[in-house]
Amino acid sequence: MDKEKIARINELARKSREEGLTEEERSEQQTLRQEYITEYREALRAQLDNTYIVLPDGTKKKLEPKHKKMN
Repeated sequence: MDKEKIARINELARKSREEGLTEEERSEQQTLRQEYITEYREALRAQLDNTYIVLPDGTKKKLEPKHKKMN
Protein backbone atom coordinates (compact mmCIF):
# COMPACT_ATOMS: atom_id res chain seq x y z
CA MET A 1 0.00 0.00 0.00
CA ASP A 2 1.41 3.37 -0.92
CA LYS A 3 2.20 6.13 1.56
CA GLU A 4 -0.60 8.38 0.33
CA LYS A 5 -3.26 5.80 1.17
CA ILE A 6 -1.79 5.17 4.62
CA ALA A 7 -1.67 8.92 5.22
CA ARG A 8 -5.33 9.17 4.17
CA ILE A 9 -6.29 6.36 6.59
CA ASN A 10 -4.55 8.24 9.40
CA GLU A 11 -6.13 11.54 8.36
CA LEU A 12 -9.61 10.01 8.41
CA ALA A 13 -8.95 8.40 11.81
CA ARG A 14 -7.86 11.76 13.23
CA LYS A 15 -10.88 13.52 11.79
CA SER A 16 -13.16 10.80 13.12
CA ARG A 17 -11.88 11.36 16.67
CA GLU A 18 -11.96 15.13 16.45
CA GLU A 19 -15.14 16.03 14.60
CA GLY A 20 -16.71 12.96 13.04
CA LEU A 21 -16.97 11.72 9.48
CA THR A 22 -19.56 12.05 6.76
CA GLU A 23 -21.08 8.87 5.32
CA GLU A 24 -18.86 9.23 2.24
CA GLU A 25 -15.73 9.54 4.40
CA ARG A 26 -16.78 6.55 6.53
CA SER A 27 -17.21 4.49 3.39
CA GLU A 28 -13.80 5.60 2.10
CA GLN A 29 -12.20 4.81 5.48
CA GLN A 30 -13.71 1.32 5.54
CA THR A 31 -12.59 0.63 1.96
CA LEU A 32 -9.02 1.80 2.69
CA ARG A 33 -8.85 -0.20 5.91
CA GLN A 34 -10.05 -3.35 4.16
CA GLU A 35 -7.47 -2.87 1.40
CA TYR A 36 -4.74 -2.39 4.03
CA ILE A 37 -5.76 -5.55 5.91
CA THR A 38 -5.87 -7.59 2.69
CA GLU A 39 -2.38 -6.46 1.65
CA TYR A 40 -1.03 -7.06 5.16
CA ARG A 41 -2.38 -10.62 5.19
CA GLU A 42 -0.94 -11.33 1.73
CA ALA A 43 2.49 -10.08 2.82
CA LEU A 44 2.38 -12.16 6.00
CA ARG A 45 1.28 -15.25 4.06
CA ALA A 46 4.15 -14.78 1.59
CA GLN A 47 6.61 -14.48 4.46
CA LEU A 48 5.28 -17.60 6.16
CA ASP A 49 5.34 -19.51 2.86
CA ASN A 50 9.09 -18.86 2.71
CA THR A 51 9.81 -19.80 6.33
CA TYR A 52 11.77 -22.92 7.20
CA ILE A 53 12.50 -24.57 10.54
CA VAL A 54 16.08 -25.75 11.05
CA LEU A 55 16.06 -29.03 12.95
CA PRO A 56 18.80 -29.99 15.43
CA ASP A 57 20.40 -32.30 12.84
CA GLY A 58 20.79 -29.32 10.47
CA THR A 59 18.03 -30.23 8.02
CA LYS A 60 15.46 -27.68 6.99
CA LYS A 61 11.73 -28.32 7.11
CA LYS A 62 9.22 -26.07 5.38
CA LEU A 63 6.71 -24.46 7.73
CA GLU A 64 3.30 -25.97 7.09
CA PRO A 65 -0.11 -24.48 7.90
CA LYS A 66 -1.55 -25.69 11.18
CA HIS A 67 -5.13 -24.62 10.48
CA LYS A 68 -7.30 -23.93 7.50
CA LYS A 69 -6.30 -20.96 5.38
CA MET A 70 -7.98 -17.70 6.43
CA ASN A 71 -9.90 -15.72 3.82
